[in-house]
Amino acid sequence: MVSPPDPSALLDYTQAKLTLVDEEGTITYVNAAAGRILGYEPETLVGTDAFEHVHPEDRERVVAAFEEVVADEPDATSFIEYRYGTVDDDWVWLQSRLTELEEADVDGYVVSSHDVTERIEAERERQNTETRLQEIAAKTGDVLWMFSGDWSECLFVNPAYESVYGLPVETLHDDPWSFLDAVHPDDVRAVEAEMRRLSGGEAVDLEYRVNPDREYRRWAWVQAEPVVVDGEVERIVGFSRDVTERRRREQQLAVMDKLLRHNIRNDMNVVIGEAEHIDAEDGSTLSERTRVIRDTAAQLIMTAEKQREIIELLTDPGTLGEVDITAAVTRVGGRMRERYPDAEVEIDVPERATAFALPGIETAIAELAENAIVHATGGPPTLRLVCRTTEESVAVEVLDDCEPIPEYEYRVITGEHEMDDLYHSSGVGLWLVYWLVELSDGDIEFETLESSGNRVQLTFTRVTD
Repeated sequence: MVSPPDPSALLDYTQAKLTLVDEEGTITYVNAAAGRILGYEPETLVGTDAFEHVHPEDRERVVAAFEEVVADEPDATSFIEYRYGTVDDDWVWLQSRLTELEEADVDGYVVSSHDVTERIEAERERQNTETRLQEIAAKTGDVLWMFSGDWSECLFVNPAYESVYGLPVETLHDDPWSFLDAVHPDDVRAVEAEMRRLSGGEAVDLEYRVNPDREYRRWAWVQAEPVVVDGEVERIVGFSRDVTERRRREQQLAVMDKLLRHNIRNDMNVVIGEAEHIDAEDGSTLSERTRVIRDTAAQLIMTAEKQREIIELLTDPGTLGEVDITAAVTRVGGRMRERYPDAEVEIDVPERATAFALPGIETAIAELAENAIVHATGGPPTLRLVCRTTEESVAVEVLDDCEPIPEYEYRVITGEHEMDDLYHSSGVGLWLVYWLVELSDGDIEFETLESSGNRVQLTFTRVTD
């Protein structure tokens, strides 16, 4: 008859480290797994304090869990994870179950432990990766997002969504389709078409206008791709980037190109025409012809100077900051009085009006003021410079008694009409004004007054105490 195997020998073949401890926490037995997991010979651990090799940061928690089991408390912790020292002065993560033995011939508590180091380290690495990704997502200016394949659920979006699209992140989680509320009404159909393409498994690349708080003047560039699983679009991932500045630069370059070609062509035609007249006529009219040539050449030089100012502004616009509009308007009015003593210049400003704008915004006010004077006809020029404030804005009005500004001059500038050979603005100075205001996040309005003259209003965000 074969004798039954020694139970203790069988325990040595288990993968778990089995430890028997008394109420004081002293080890009375440990199986061979202690050598495989910790590197210790089992007999060297017998008689030692079971908590001696527990990591100092985990020891208090492990002791408390053991004491709860010893006290037989109803909610005593039976499973616990902690770090335990090895013979090589390293640490392994153990997951242990604490159990009180109820057999009368065995006194103590069994601690069954498994090495879970790989799992813990993998979880921590995954958690660290997620944390790093969350930090990147929180700090980047790009909008990172993920939707379900049918757009019924927003799975992820970072805080940049609010600054680019102008709507709270929470609204997107509540209603994934709500981001269409941030899209310019004229662009919604195109965006919806691209959404259908994504749901159908195609990648997309598009640009559209967003942010109702900014009157849809922000441009978003979107690249997105579907995530296909087993032939079905399961998720849609992508990013949105604010490309307003790039779009502005592209528009600026196109406008400057057309302006230069148009103005130089027209002015040089005048110069050539006058030169031909000089060749054809006798000397009695030469002085008048040469005057026209001189004036036209001077105008070309002035246009080139303003063009240079615009290029400098576009390449280095400066930083938005607090600008004392009261002082700026007062200085402009003073210069106009000195430069044009025959003009009637009226200044109406509050004691204090501070706006958020570019430092060079005074140049825009001066350009409008000088235009009002030099284009006056039929008597001494009249110029009114008015500054008004509301709780949220500062407005500068430049009023004159000139002939109405042609619509084609300002409708292109305000974006109400595309610039072409028939419909264009030839005023480089007005474009300088426009870009100064635009880059200050301001607004510009043109109005023909019923009585006579024009009103141009510049509006900026007010800085309050």
